Amino acid sequence: LPPATAPVVARHALVVSAHPLASQVGRDIMQQGGNAYDAAVAVQFALAVVHPSAGNIGGGGFLVYRGKGGAVGALDFREVASVNATRDMYLDSVGNVVANASTLGRKAVGVPGTVAGMVVLHKKLGKLPWAKLIAPSVRLARQGVVLTEKEAEGLNASREAFLKYSQPSGLHRLYTSSTKNPVPNLAASANWKAGDLLKQPDLAATLERIQLQGRDGFYKGKTADLLLDETE
Repeated sequence: LPPATAPVVARHALVVSAHPLASQVGRDIMQQGGNAYDAAVAVQFALAVVHPSAGNIGGGGFLVYRGKGGAVGALDFREVASVNATRDMYLDSVGNVVANASTLGRKAVGVPGTVAGMVVLHKKLGKLPWAKLIAPSVRLARQGVVLTEKEAEGLNASREAFLKYSQPSGLHRLYTSSTKNPVPNLAASANWKAGDLLKQPDLAATLERIQLQGRDGFYKGKTADLLLDETE
């Protein structure tokens, strides 16, 4: 079958991701003197804002790289089980598997590895200052992103789970609106739709802590406390 679009050719570098805004962030970083690893870090954090199902700070991943001199390497920064996890945590009192216990709810989450993985990648192979790589994602989270139809559908599909398992001060606020807690372009109990502007001030604040403190901005201090409060 013929390709859906014409191939793109570049002389120096290409950035490809699941969202054009994230790809633009990577391009801008390289135009500012960053290398491919800097761009990868910046794109990862940008995706956490504009397309979190493709890249986020609450998950993990793998990375395979090949350096300019031909050296190859890999990073494994997948999630790991909590220190309080046990062998039988998804079983009931008589040893039967509890339906959905390992996929939904607070017991289903692992300790995220994305931030740690990006910190290691930057320290090992990055060129630009760390704060410069995180700045675009902070801006995107604070200024907001216009939702596509698919993104709006994804938010609406997650409504029931987020309202059930999140704290009122957390993800509830994506789906409820009040005078004290206005949600841009979203009336109370209304669905998100294409064209709505999604602003994420809490995520912007979290990204700022990561920007200023690196790894400790996520795994220690206020962000860690907020995550623990959300999962208790």
